[in-house]
Amino acid sequence: MSKILIKSIIGFIAIIAISTIAMAREASTLPLPKGVRIERNISYGPDPAQQLDVYSPKDAKDAPVLLMVHGGGWRRGDKAYPNVVVNKVAHWVPKGFIFISINYRMLPDANPIEQADDVAKALAYAQEHARTWGADPARFILMGHSAGAHLVALITADPAIAANQGAKPWLGTIPLDSAAYDVVAIMRHRHPSLYDDAFGADRDFWEQASPTHRLKSATVPMLLVCSSRRILSRANAKAFAQKDHSLGATATLLLQDLSHGQINANLGLPGEYTDQVDSFIQSLLQPSH
Repeated sequence: MSKILIKSIIGFIAIIAISTIAMAREASTLPLPKGVRIERNISYGPDPAQQLDVYSPKDAKDAPVLLMVHGGGWRRGDKAYPNVVVNKVAHWVPKGFIFISINYRMLPDANPIEQADDVAKALAYAQEHARTWGADPARFILMGHSAGAHLVALITADPAIAANQGAKPWLGTIPLDSAAYDVVAIMRHRHPSLYDDAFGADRDFWEQASPTHRLKSATVPMLLVCSSRRILSRANAKAFAQKDHSLGATATLLLQDLSHGQINANLGLPGEYTDQVDSFIQSLLQPSH
């Protein structure tokens, strides 16, 4: 390996490290709307990574809950990053929602299936303690971005994952731009190296980590948000939705002309995108659900 290449790799790693530190510092001083309370770093499991933050309006009572799972290639990310939290909290908490953002174990300490168990464990904990925050344990909605979208899609496709961790049924799920609905299809073709890190070389594991392969019966309602600029994300989400429809579910595909990062960061900003997600959420909160 040439010295120039080594220097380039070291420089790239340094940039990532500096960016991560900067985002962590920014996350600790997030601007919150007036009247929003926050409880940070609540442990839902024994591992230090198994923590969640709760953002709630004052005097909340029987509030619906959005439980958010951050992305980061199954290896990095944080529950308090501004692109995960700021616009969503600013939009939904003043509307009477409680917003819960979770951390979970990451590679190499936990593979994606174990990470899905963490999401399920966090959901179970939040449902059990919902009343202490003024939340309604029967009105939970899951949301996740990128790798987090894969994780919420996985436990929605096979709710036994959540049930095994003590979680109860929830109203619906909103995956934000996951490409990893069918891991088997991804791994059999040219793909980014991050998938090798996450899913390895075992086909059986690929199937167990694939929402599309775990899907055996109709799911709760899902809104599959996809960047129209990402062919892989769009195609995988469409195939998942078609299979879910064939089982009698109401999975909806929502394409947005936004980048992968904007799909996450822009949600909550005024505009048609947020309005469409809002409409889906309100449909879940109707008495029939």
